Amino acid sequence: VKTPYQFLPNMGRVDYLHPIAWNWAYVGAVERLAGLEVPERAEYLRVIVCELNRIASHVMWWGAFILDLGAFTPILYAFEEREKINDMLQMVTGSRLTMNYMRFGGVCCDINDRFIRLAREFIPYMRERMKMYEKLVTGNVILRRRIEGIGHLNEDICRRYGATGPVLRGAGVAYDVRRAEPYGIYDRFDFNIPVAETNDCLGRYWVRLREVEESLKIVEQAIEQIPEGPVKHPKAPKATWKLPAGEAYFAVEGGRGKIGVHLVGDGGKTPYRIKLRAPGFSNLSLFAEAAQGTLIADALAILGSLDLVIPEVDR
Repeated sequence: VKTPYQFLPNMGRVDYLHPIAWNWAYVGAVERLAGLEVPERAEYLRVIVCELNRIASHVMWWGAFILDLGAFTPILYAFEEREKINDMLQMVTGSRLTMNYMRFGGVCCDINDRFIRLAREFIPYMRERMKMYEKLVTGNVILRRRIEGIGHLNEDICRRYGATGPVLRGAGVAYDVRRAEPYGIYDRFDFNIPVAETNDCLGRYWVRLREVEESLKIVEQAIEQIPEGPVKHPKAPKATWKLPAGEAYFAVEGGRGKIGVHLVGDGGKTPYRIKLRAPGFSNLSLFAEAAQGTLIADALAILGSLDLVIPEVDR
């Protein structure tokens, strides 16, 4: 019932921890259907903002997961990192939660020198914090006994339920949309796809922390390589624009896994159909099988290791 522009803000509400990835998935589907080109600078800005948002998402999961297991201190550190990232993201999106940065044919605004300075300062700061995370939490014997060898999820169960993201990579499968189905300019950056062979809660924990380090590498490269130029295509569609007839599918790598948007247009003001593929729905679906026969305390650890965002599951 909504035009493409009217529906766009809804994407920031589907996953409030990594809203920019959902922005990108929807905008990408519209651009693919309409054949819209994105300026070079805008592509770099999309990567920088999306990866910063991914770091905030993973760090908040880290703090909330440990809180679920009974330790309070880590989530205070997690909010501290998130606030630093949100200081940057608010400059370009105007929001600190349900962000809406992408536009059809580019992004809503450019970054300034202060944004670049804050981003450059954040990278070494966060790398030092990751070392502290390892000492404070990862190496803690109490945590290890709560999550090591718990929640065995192998490749078979992940494929049967369609699990992606850190859940699948925690089962030893190096599948990441940024590498498997490259979009934007991700093929220009040097980064690794962390995988764990342990298939347990600890493996999924480890994968997410390593992904924070890889996102820092991507942001660092993008800031150094970013070219000058416009941030929006000069012929970007207006608010009254009609989608062409046809269909398109666009997928991105979100904080929880593969986000997909299937868009069907019939030439009218509103799309004929929009189908959202939410990774959290698949990840939650396998919980009943994964937790069968476990202790309640272990079931809690398994559920937390899936990194669920319920609005995404409900869509």
